Amino acid sequence: MKLAQRIGHITQGGTDGWEIYYRTRDMIAAGERVLTLTIGEHDIGTDPAILKAMYDSASAGNTGYAFGPGNQDLRQEIAARVQARTGVPTGWDNVVITPGGQAALFAIHMALLDQGDRALYCDPYYATYPGTIRATGAEAAVVPTRSAEDFLPQEATIRALAQGAKTLLINTPNNPTGVIYPRATLEGIRRAVEAEDLWLISDEVYDTQIWEGEHLSPRALPGMTERTIVVGSMSKSHAMTGSRLGWIVAPTEVAEAVTTLTTNTTYGVPAFIQDAALFALRQGPGFEEKIAAPFRRRREIAMRALQGSNAIRVIPASGAMYVMLDIRATGLSGNDFANRLLDAERIAVMPGESFGAASAGHVRVALTIADDLFEEAIGRLAAFAERATG
Repeated sequence: MKLAQRIGHITQGGTDGWEIYYRTRDMIAAGERVLTLTIGEHDIGTDPAILKAMYDSASAGNTGYAFGPGNQDLRQEIAARVQARTGVPTGWDNVVITPGGQAALFAIHMALLDQGDRALYCDPYYATYPGTIRATGAEAAVVPTRSAEDFLPQEATIRALAQGAKTLLINTPNNPTGVIYPRATLEGIRRAVEAEDLWLISDEVYDTQIWEGEHLSPRALPGMTERTIVVGSMSKSHAMTGSRLGWIVAPTEVAEAVTTLTTNTTYGVPAFIQDAALFALRQGPGFEEKIAAPFRRRREIAMRALQGSNAIRVIPASGAMYVMLDIRATGLSGNDFANRLLDAERIAVMPGESFGAASAGHVRVALTIADDLFEEAIGRLAAFAERATG
């Protein structure tokens, strides 16, 4: 007996890029002290008030099937939030609730792509992007970016690769780089997708973590509302990673297609989790700012610690819970730097190579441990890089 070929197609025989994370986990299990800056997980739990709302809803009996596109009250709340932030008219029927942002990405690509289609995504990328595309049977085609251009995708590059493509996936604020796409970049993307007749899928799960400049959703650009699908999530904005609640905002035909798919896959998100998400969203922007505040502080700690370094160049980290460091001056690859740092200093970071070829020679640092521990880690990392360069 054999497995379906699609499973091998998802990874194409490669690794998932998380070897450092697995190695770190084993070291910690063995009792070693490791300062872990690998994954985008908050160092606080979900707020007790949100957990109480979840408990109260479940205790009231909201534990049955919840198939379909989601509770209308929650969809309306998300629609109103999106409209207030972007100025784009958005109705509850444009919103579908999904079990997290990853499920939203999978559902969108399944709804838009057929076997053999071509789908574009930008490098560097969140680790699941190519596999998510390949899971549909489509070809995942990478749009390379350059460190010297702050990893911003260029219009000409997109257009040169768009022959036969159907979709383009972008992520702003960006994981792994922390870069926010400025208006000029988004305008170039708009021109490219219009000229090549592409659907644009915009992953905006970090939209509440803005440190410099502003976040502009491409859905708000002229002519883009009907060709853009936005992914959102409670994971980063409300520290609800394990609750698995995300959404898409899309034209109604796409929302209906995704609803058909979820009815035959996930069967919806539990009602008590939806009720907790509704409660959380109604706490307003102040609550979201409180969740984001530690990452703002730690980003400043990193910028101070690395200022003037001869060994490290910091990619402008305008948002999200990461900083991307160019360590090519050390002469090491991202993989070698991360492994040697773990061996020598017991500090774990993700190699840039885990996120694609464009970020080779870089490492990603997650801003996800307490301020004092983060200051210790980033200082020791900087000293390690200087020694390696010297």
